[in-house]
Amino acid sequence: MTKFIFVTGGVVSSLGKGITAASVAAILEARGLKVTMTKMDPYINIDPGTMSPFQHGEVFVTEDGAETDLDLGYYERFLRHSKMTQRNNFTSGRIYSAVIEKERRGDYLGGTVQVIPHITDEIKARIRASGEGYDIAMIEIGGTVGDIESLPFMEAVRQMQVELGRNNAMLMHLTLVPYIASAGESKTKPTQHSVKELRSIGLQPDVLICRSEHAISDDNRLKIASFTNVEQRAVILCPDAKSIYQIPSILHAQHLDDLICERFGLDTPEADLSDWHQFTQALLNTQETVTVAMVGKYVELPDAYKSINEALLHAGVANNVKVNIDYVDAEKLENDDSLFEHIKAADAVLVPGGFGERGTLGKMKAIRYARENNVPYLGICLGMQLAVIEFARNVLGLDANSTEFDKKTKAPLIGLITEWFDEKGELQLRSDASDLGGTMRLGAQKAELVEDSKLRQIYGSPVITERHRHRYEMNGRYIEQLENAGMKISGYSAKQHLVESVEIANHPWYVAVQFHPEFTSQPRGGHPLFNSFVAAAKQTKK
Repeated sequence: MTKFIFVTGGVVSSLGKGITAASVAAILEARGLKVTMTKMDPYINIDPGTMSPFQHGEVFVTEDGAETDLDLGYYERFLRHSKMTQRNNFTSGRIYSAVIEKERRGDYLGGTVQVIPHITDEIKARIRASGEGYDIAMIEIGGTVGDIESLPFMEAVRQMQVELGRNNAMLMHLTLVPYIASAGESKTKPTQHSVKELRSIGLQPDVLICRSEHAISDDNRLKIASFTNVEQRAVILCPDAKSIYQIPSILHAQHLDDLICERFGLDTPEADLSDWHQFTQALLNTQETVTVAMVGKYVELPDAYKSINEALLHAGVANNVKVNIDYVDAEKLENDDSLFEHIKAADAVLVPGGFGERGTLGKMKAIRYARENNVPYLGICLGMQLAVIEFARNVLGLDANSTEFDKKTKAPLIGLITEWFDEKGELQLRSDASDLGGTMRLGAQKAELVEDSKLRQIYGSPVITERHRHRYEMNGRYIEQLENAGMKISGYSAKQHLVESVEIANHPWYVAVQFHPEFTSQPRGGHPLFNSFVAAAKQTKK
């Protein structure tokens, strides 16, 4: 039977519930247990797919095409053997939508539909489904205790704890122990009030994870235990660390995994965290640096590019360098020449994915510099589309654009997919304004890499599987012109033969891909594309 660990947060948001939960899951997996994780978000949106990155940060995409909370990225990076799916993230909006749909169909036989039991039953059913086939299911509840939006989730958790019993469910609460500098001491009162709020809705935490900027004394640990009705050994201290990847070791050193296994009656070997130790030592002790200029329009919020940031960090460790990311605002770069000094000073340039026209001229300005000055360039999704447009404009002399930005462009290098073929039997694209045939390509899809291409050399395989999140594709009509001018098409989708990647052979390192390799990068090993990109930056370092 699956054991459930429910993770809640209190006092303030952004304490790191996702990272903490993922760290606990990593330790349990290191003990030989099969672990999965689920995030329940209390907002009314169906999913974060249509939300601005400024509102929600990055949208993480699973193998089966779910647009999810960025915490699922942490889940996959910390777990070796579990992949997230559609059922590992759901929102209040999705829950209410499902219940209303059932009501419209008459599934409730004319009964009055209420939060209890109908909403809570739907939540519980999804929690149980997400844990099927696993030894341990970590269930994270978004927001903080006391939020009105999360009350149905909290009630569902309360009911499940009763239904599952003490040996199959436990509650882990993450809270803040602030340090008051003027008084020179840590304060436990916010944690006490947070637990009091939990207990007022029928939830008693079994474990407290206490976040703090400073070390917490044993006296304060005892005080927290006494006022919250939690065992002293279950008050786990989690001070700020130099790297999030140290958290598994910090929690393991306090025997949190022993406490969990004891509570659930699990007989498992000791956790082997040697790979985590090896990674964190390499990460923290690296001296050499390279600088990557990341040109985007959400650079004020680094969480918008969370998976890319982590992939670059992983690749740095793989190459024994520290990657410094210089965020460059693409929109400001269009007219501010002083910002271009950041591009010139960087060892490599990266243009990430995105939607919309804003900032595209600034991105192409950076792409052109990297292409003409032999600076390593990696384009991802929109970063590939703009690389193609920039090349077509400045090398082929075409008035090129994407139909996303200009429906009447004379040279639609990028456009929506349509279900029609030309006289050669090749899938083509249409650029007129009435074309609404495009559909989002989401999730893992296979790509076939061209022989003798740099990309095939990087992956060491003729066929790869990577995740997608885009609606616009490169127009096959222009392939011959691009290749004759020196831009090689190095990969095609296996299913529809759509362009997946481009590169320039006479450039030290110029690769742009339609997919999102950042979603599958792992701290222990990195990702081949990012590893090669950072290696090129290191080799051509100024």
